[in-house]
Amino acid sequence: MSEESKPSGPDLTEGVALTAFRDGKLLGHVGAEDVLLVQAGGEVFAIEPACSHYHGPLAEGLVVDDTIRCPWHHACFSLRSGEATRPPALSALAVWEVTRDQDRIIVQRKREAPKPTARSAPAPEKFVIVGGGAAGFAAAEMLRREGFAGTITMLSDDGAMPVDRPNLSKDYLAGNAPEDWLPLRGEDYYRDAGIDLRLNTNVSAIDAKTRGVTLGNGDRLPFDRLLLATGAEPVKLQIPGADQPHVHTLRSVADSRAIIKATGSARRVLVIGASFIGLEVAASLRARKLEVHVVAPEERPMQRVLGPEMGDFVRTLHEENGVNFHLGDTVERLDGTRATLKSGGVIEADLVVVGIGVKPRLALAEKAGLAADRGVSVSEYLETSIAGIFAAGDIARWPDPHSRQTIRVEHWVVAERQGQTAARNMLGRRERFDAVPFFWSQHYDVPINYVGHAESFDDIAIDGSIAGRDCLLKYRKAGRVLAVASIYRDLDSLKAELEMERRGS
Repeated sequence: MSEESKPSGPDLTEGVALTAFRDGKLLGHVGAEDVLLVQAGGEVFAIEPACSHYHGPLAEGLVVDDTIRCPWHHACFSLRSGEATRPPALSALAVWEVTRDQDRIIVQRKREAPKPTARSAPAPEKFVIVGGGAAGFAAAEMLRREGFAGTITMLSDDGAMPVDRPNLSKDYLAGNAPEDWLPLRGEDYYRDAGIDLRLNTNVSAIDAKTRGVTLGNGDRLPFDRLLLATGAEPVKLQIPGADQPHVHTLRSVADSRAIIKATGSARRVLVIGASFIGLEVAASLRARKLEVHVVAPEERPMQRVLGPEMGDFVRTLHEENGVNFHLGDTVERLDGTRATLKSGGVIEADLVVVGIGVKPRLALAEKAGLAADRGVSVSEYLETSIAGIFAAGDIARWPDPHSRQTIRVEHWVVAERQGQTAARNMLGRRERFDAVPFFWSQHYDVPINYVGHAESFDDIAIDGSIAGRDCLLKYRKAGRVLAVASIYRDLDSLKAELEMERRGS
């Protein structure tokens, strides 16, 4: 056995003393498998130590009651069952049986994973999900996890199975993640779970009165409950030359693959927009050794969301990695590979990636007569203005108890969490959606975590050093903390999320 593959810590089959625990946790092994012991209340649990999302170290996470939260992307697991109770993790962790011999903790046997128990009537029989993104997949998966035995039809206008979309602008685009990292589940999952996933399928209309959806080919599909999770689409650049083949947006697997293919012959890239997507693309294409220029109208990248200090840091970080910024400027036209800026400058670029925002795909909802307000209006249960029709993800505008506003956000984790809550409410649970919004953004070796939601703020309290990559920023309005951003303050970020949950409940 190599040094790298050696299991961690003491052999738990021989037992360990509680006095050996640090902060209520101890990493050991059973045979060749690493096992994390966690003390919560008066009990000790034994669980797989790596998050099932991106393998974050749960030993560095936060224990809340009988759950543990991942320090990287805020997934949450039951210590009792191993179930992934909050995205972005969807797969359960293994758990082991724990026995006590006086003051020693002994672990020897792994528990069998529990199987969902099928729910019978009065659950409705036919559920339809429109959308193949984060919210739609999370809903379908949760329905089966909850034991729903009726039919689930998932309609996606994409050609690819539901994928881990954040990867498309991060590791996959950078060339650091293999193709098989992308699908949230393989083809076998849909067959085995009895989920009728229909790709390349357009929905042309929803009839709320007769409870049916009409497909693009004219077929009609009845439903008892419907989830609208149509997501968002990139805002198109409205300038001469924006329709040329070397000009790309990034939303789908096909988009990411097209950009990767173009990098094979490209030398210089123009990224239009200094948003999270734009700068993640810039970082990923620098990893592919391309020359990258970023043009954006703002004074600092990400200033509106993260503030001036973090904006300056992000710019410096990208410049240190070779990115050229043209801020306070816009592209007026594209003539072949020649981009002319409003300032009069010219950038020759054989690959252009546009990241100037997205807009929610609301046409279906509006045509169906659902109430809308810059998004599909939903209740705290994620139900639309028409009973039995729910909405989740990028299109949903919901009453957020934390910011005390009705908000719509375009975060992957929020979409997954909403999909799960919507699924349970489709089953009649009446569960309020009150999760604190969370997202993460990766720039080279620097992750930025953000919890909460601040559409505006009048003060930023900075703890630590932004330049030193060890900081926590609190965004406040009228003295109230609305959001927290952090770099390498993972435990503090989890604690901030918990504090917001408790304050908003």
